[in-house]
Amino acid sequence: MNRTCLAFLCLIMPSFALAQQANVNLDYNPQKNTDNLTPFSAPLISPEVRDDMTVTFRLRAPEAKSVQLTGVAIMTGLGQSGRSVPFTKGEDGIWTLTVGPLKPDMYIYYFNVDGVQMADPSNTIAGFTAMPPYSQLVVHGDGPAYYDAKNVPHGNVTRHVYHSGVTKGERELYVYTPPGYDRNKTYPVLYLVGGSGDLPSNWIYDGRANFMMDNLLAEGKAVPMIIAIPNNQVIHRNHPQHVELTFDLFEQEMRKHVIPLVESEYSVIKNPKGRAISGLSMGGRHSMFVGFRSLDLFANFGILSAGDTNCETTIKSFLNDPNVNDKVDYLFVGQGTSEAKGPMGARCTALHDALTNHKIEHEYYAGGNGGHDWATWRHLLYYRFLPNLWRKN
Repeated sequence: MNRTCLAFLCLIMPSFALAQQANVNLDYNPQKNTDNLTPFSAPLISPEVRDDMTVTFRLRAPEAKSVQLTGVAIMTGLGQSGRSVPFTKGEDGIWTLTVGPLKPDMYIYYFNVDGVQMADPSNTIAGFTAMPPYSQLVVHGDGPAYYDAKNVPHGNVTRHVYHSGVTKGERELYVYTPPGYDRNKTYPVLYLVGGSGDLPSNWIYDGRANFMMDNLLAEGKAVPMIIAIPNNQVIHRNHPQHVELTFDLFEQEMRKHVIPLVESEYSVIKNPKGRAISGLSMGGRHSMFVGFRSLDLFANFGILSAGDTNCETTIKSFLNDPNVNDKVDYLFVGQGTSEAKGPMGARCTALHDALTNHKIEHEYYAGGNGGHDWATWRHLLYYRFLPNLWRKN
């Protein structure tokens, strides 16, 4: 074969070094610039993640006066919580900013352009939720992380749509079944809920709960289980009586619709010992305020980045139940290391202290690299809660 033919073949053959948001494979390094190709329909390459874990953001906005990088997760990762970082404008009207190195993880971020918060218009990895859209930064390490899709057996995620008599409308529920799901067996069920503004899909796309469970099962580190992810948005988040109304409504939704649907469609254990409820932030409070008063439903709890500084009043019955340690199989309370140092962490610490003072058996843990964000909640789920769930039974 002559050199001309060889060169022609090289031109027409596809490149398999896919990254920079090619969206062909579930890459662990989707924002690494391998071929210098701009994401489809995007004006620029942004973000660009390098192997040294530095990141460059770009925005074409020639008329803008100010561009800043912001967002709780990215600022926590940069060690600048509560702040923003300015871009520099070039003569071509392109604003650029390079930050890092950042620890390998996934970070939510925004651009602030002349006081207006927006997603990165060149980033195809965007969050869709009950809040305005945001962008995802994926800082890769040397290989797939614990939350990435790996070459292991994978479970399935099914979306159910049902009518709710509680909220008077159509609602959705996501259910993960483990690899090799067998209807001739019965499985424990984890009811996993999100935070303020989250939808059920956020535990899949942001939380990567299904991939983490796949990886734990492949490593022999968890019990095969079904994970049901209901929508715990049961009243407008900005309703003036949200706090007073949400817990009763969510309990009704769980009792009347969610649990009956799961137990009619899947082969599951139908008693408290076979059920767990866990959630992050607002979902952690749902898990606490609804779960702790529903010991006829649940015997296992995961309270992530949540709690209450007035526990002696709000969960008084639970704390003073003389038989609570016989009714609860596993109770986990966790938060991020950075989160524990700030005012948000005080609620979680207060719950831990109240449980300790009342001699209620539980596990408390503060760890991971994140604050009040998905880096923390992925870490808590993978490294602590899921591996320990149903290990005592």
